[in-house]
Amino acid sequence: MTAERSFKNGSTPTVVLVHGAFADGSSWSGVIAELQDSGIPVTAVANPLRGLATDAAYLTGVVAAIDGPVLLVGHSYGGAVITWAGARPGNVVGLVYVTAFALEAGESLLDVTGHFPGSLLGPALRPAVLRAADGEETVELFLKDERFPAVFAADLPGPFTSVAAAAQRPIAATAFEDSSPDASWKTLPSWYVVATADQAIHPAAQRFMARRAGADTIEVDASHAIALSRPAAVADHIRTAATATGAVKHTHPA
Repeated sequence: MTAERSFKNGSTPTVVLVHGAFADGSSWSGVIAELQDSGIPVTAVANPLRGLATDAAYLTGVVAAIDGPVLLVGHSYGGAVITWAGARPGNVVGLVYVTAFALEAGESLLDVTGHFPGSLLGPALRPAVLRAADGEETVELFLKDERFPAVFAADLPGPFTSVAAAAQRPIAATAFEDSSPDASWKTLPSWYVVATADQAIHPAAQRFMARRAGADTIEVDASHAIALSRPAAVADHIRTAATATGAVKHTHPA
């Protein structure tokens, strides 16, 4: 027998923010402040950036531990993670993509970017080979410090981008090749924020994925670091999603 978890009508979902490559949870700081001011419960997870299977499994565990409905929000690679994880826990009620990858089942990040050339990301990547204690080698990818501002955060001040480049978190190279087994936007309502000045994910790719997912979409003149440069606009679209999903009675398998 499958137990049911019923969320009362009007329950405000907890917003779970998932960062992408070369960033950490602090990249959501402005968005968090905006949502908290609105009384919306919110948490930013530490995305491991070890590959889709690992990262989706981690997020699944985080979401499953939350008592009540959850609205997943992903930035960049974090969008691929919420696309996979959203199909698992029964309490996910919606997805918000912030200049993010909304993958189709069987699709990878490289599949999408290959169809929309012109991004500055590829030439800006710096690989690093790390050797684990067992001798196994892993390739991680960083953004070259001198390319970080142009690719990631062209609309933020120089001193900030210098610090962000030095503090960036690398992503396992295999994450770009991993394909998602699920496309949870097919069964969950979705929202999308297109960053029209993004140099990491081509705006045309963003529009394509948003349209394919049937997402409620807005466009903002911002860089890839839109959550930092335009937090009010991002938070407002998340607020719209939270209001819409909170107005529906949800009953999901536990």
